[in-house]
Amino acid sequence: MTLSYQRLYKALHYQFKDEKLLKLALTHRSVSGNHNNERLEFLGDSILGMLVAEYLYQHFPQEKEGRLTRLRATLVKQDSLAEIARHLKLGDYLLLGAGELKSGGFRRDSILADTVEAILGAIFLDSGQISQCKDCLIAWYDQRLQALTSETFLKDPKSRLQEYLQAQHLALPTYNVTAIYGEDHNQTFHIQCVVDNMNPVQGSGVSRRHAEQAAASALLKQLGIE
Repeated sequence: MTLSYQRLYKALHYQFKDEKLLKLALTHRSVSGNHNNERLEFLGDSILGMLVAEYLYQHFPQEKEGRLTRLRATLVKQDSLAEIARHLKLGDYLLLGAGELKSGGFRRDSILADTVEAILGAIFLDSGQISQCKDCLIAWYDQRLQALTSETFLKDPKSRLQEYLQAQHLALPTYNVTAIYGEDHNQTFHIQCVVDNMNPVQGSGVSRRHAEQAAASALLKQLGIE
């Protein structure tokens, strides 16, 4: 039975003329070493960086290059792209090899983020218009762009938490590894963030750094800051 992409077209805000391009964008290298989405990802990565840079340049006319660079990094980082992929439900359409299917590759941030970039590259080739890519990106990012301010997104959760605690003359947090699961190439870290006189919170991620950021974000939410 042929897979229908109609729901995905609606989510993407774009309907492919050449459906083979979309299928290629959804094909992970675990399926084929030669026929996969890596070249489209390469193209989409460049388009993404350029369009996000243009958006920031136009919408933050007073910001200097360094701050714009950090804003762009926040929008195009793996975590942000993986969130977009989950919103688009790309995991339902990914073509993965048996090993990746078994290990849950359709949930992995790196694979999801790469697929977003590959689809953007495919849209450019299919439409031949950079403006079409821009329209799709604005739709995908949606509320992220509406809520974007230079102050909110310039710093990561750990930095924002530290600044808040310092401003309140409170003790700085400690981050403790509570568990590590999985094989060396596919581990999940669990981190506990502890601050004196506050309930400890947990965070998890594919690296210690990601888990610490998740824990810091959880504490910011507990404090009503995020």
